[in-house]
Amino acid sequence: MALNDPKLFPKIKLGLFVVLVISCWAPDRVLRLSAASAKSTGTHDASSEWRSYGGDPGGSRFSPLTQINRSNVSQLKRVWTYHTGEVSTPMRNSDAHRIPSFEATPLEVDGVLYFSTPANRVIALNAETGEQIWAFDPQQGRAGAPQMMQNRGVTYWEGPARGGQGRANPGIDKRIFYGTFDGRLIALDARTGKLCPDFGRGGWVPLREGVGERWPGQEYSVTSPPAIYRDLVITGAQVQEYPSLGPSGAVRAFDVRTGVPVWKFNTVPGPGEMGHESWEGDSWKDRSGTNVWSIMSVDVDRGMVFLPLGSPSYDFYGADRHGAGLFGNCLVALDAATGKLIWYYQMVHHDLWDYDLPAQPTLITLHRNGREIPAVAQVTKIGFVFVLDRLTGKPLFPVEERPVPQSNVPGEATWPTQPFPLKPPPLSRQVITRQDITTVTPESHQYCEETFGDLLPSQVFTPLGTKLTLYTPGTLGGATWSGASFDPASGFLFVNANDAGAVGLMKPQPDESPERYRRASPWGEYARFWDTHHYPCAQPPWGTLTAINLESGDFAWRVPLGVVDELQARGVPQTGALNLGGTMVTAGGLVFIGGSSDSRFRAFDTRTGKVLWETMLEASGHATPMTFLGKNTGKQFVVIAAGGGGYFSDKVSDTVDAFALP
Repeated sequence: MALNDPKLFPKIKLGLFVVLVISCWAPDRVLRLSAASAKSTGTHDASSEWRSYGGDPGGSRFSPLTQINRSNVSQLKRVWTYHTGEVSTPMRNSDAHRIPSFEATPLEVDGVLYFSTPANRVIALNAETGEQIWAFDPQQGRAGAPQMMQNRGVTYWEGPARGGQGRANPGIDKRIFYGTFDGRLIALDARTGKLCPDFGRGGWVPLREGVGERWPGQEYSVTSPPAIYRDLVITGAQVQEYPSLGPSGAVRAFDVRTGVPVWKFNTVPGPGEMGHESWEGDSWKDRSGTNVWSIMSVDVDRGMVFLPLGSPSYDFYGADRHGAGLFGNCLVALDAATGKLIWYYQMVHHDLWDYDLPAQPTLITLHRNGREIPAVAQVTKIGFVFVLDRLTGKPLFPVEERPVPQSNVPGEATWPTQPFPLKPPPLSRQVITRQDITTVTPESHQYCEETFGDLLPSQVFTPLGTKLTLYTPGTLGGATWSGASFDPASGFLFVNANDAGAVGLMKPQPDESPERYRRASPWGEYARFWDTHHYPCAQPPWGTLTAINLESGDFAWRVPLGVVDELQARGVPQTGALNLGGTMVTAGGLVFIGGSSDSRFRAFDTRTGKVLWETMLEASGHATPMTFLGKNTGKQFVVIAAGGGGYFSDKVSDTVDAFALP
């Protein structure tokens, strides 16, 4: 029978009708059929996977999968749990003894899940069953208990093999890159978990070399996954916040196959470099901080890498570094192939508040006047969201330079103004008055009023003075390293944030000290504006989830994120909870987040902010979730690391949890 035979037309029409009905009635079933077809034809592609920390190199944290959607997410069930075996006894005497949180976001490539742990191990699992394939331990053979430090994840690269000696498939090289607490950049064979012998010194590069040999006793570690551009692996580092002088925060690129250095960008510019004049005198010399400890983003098509820079050291004292201090607290765009500066935008001048740019920049596309504008959105601890033209660094919403309070610390030269974006609105309160003191319980109100009342009113950019000072938001946001996710269909940016102030004073130090003044308080160096139960002293909500319409710059919706179980039991609901760990958005109309300190994992409706699904975890998911389509089952999975610990959660666990529809 020929295709143009009229006897065939009724059958074709009936078939089309059935397909259309099924598509309208059950889009998730159509996707499952498509997934099954993809599996049988070998067309499972990268859009069904999670190949980068942020879902894609630009950090959108968006998945096009729709199998799990608004209509069926309430049926989501746990399908496997993996235990890393890294559980410690909580110690909360001070921040110095806090248990590192399990902050990793797994990657999923070709049916395998890859993630790092607080002990800096890397583990590969069968993504659909949770069964371990391999594990790599960089501390194997090291005496004593394993050193623990947060590690947010690993990076995947694949490309043509160089020679292919000793590999099962000599044509394609697949590697996992990540950094460690002791400052090594490690390359692993993604198939076996073995060190890649041709990379650096038998599989690793000593990152301290070239930036910190003169400071062997000071911190130089890597806590976030490096970025990939073509055959380059690009990394920053975590360096000390005190004292001022120490290892450089320079960002560097290495060849993915050999580990040979390719380029270096000096985040504190030296003589003859752009921005050097922003450091008065010799204050640039040996200046530490000014580093990328968070996650970078890459515009692969344009060959650009975006660096969220932290503050210069020492974070709270700048009398020894007069000037704006480039490239501290800047979003910097570089040519990813060469490391050459394209543009920068400073979001805090002469930082005295530890207002690092804490999160991965989110590369987005905006629509204005009938044209598409490549843009980048940067969330900040201040609670501001800056939206810039990706190609030029120019703000796409107006920004005003406004006068801010000045310091009374001897020798300090506070920058007279700071940038305030007019849109979007701030994510967290910028001013606290006595009327803002919490009333969630009489005890909390009394403690906060008696302890902090005389410090009010206070506002953003209030520098710590020689007497006890309060400023808001504090060092934990506003927004944090949790970052944002972006839905291209609605143009909404989803951001979780805290509303917690900070308290302290600048205390004179003995003559032999490395700094003339150091932050202090009756409650420790990093004291916060909260009561004895760690309930914030401002009125709730203390944690929020906000959808920002980036076309207009307005909030689409805003809801409290999380609960405090003790307060809810006393009839005080909807307080929100302090949170660390970000959002992930899907084309199924869902925003997933487990970052709140109440051990819940939730799915919100992208249109309204309504909670559509909620489940308890072993501990708070202070990590960003991810999703993928199973290569063999055709099922969509949602995965999160649920380890608790960190700044906000006493409860700890060692689990990676996966969820899917029945």
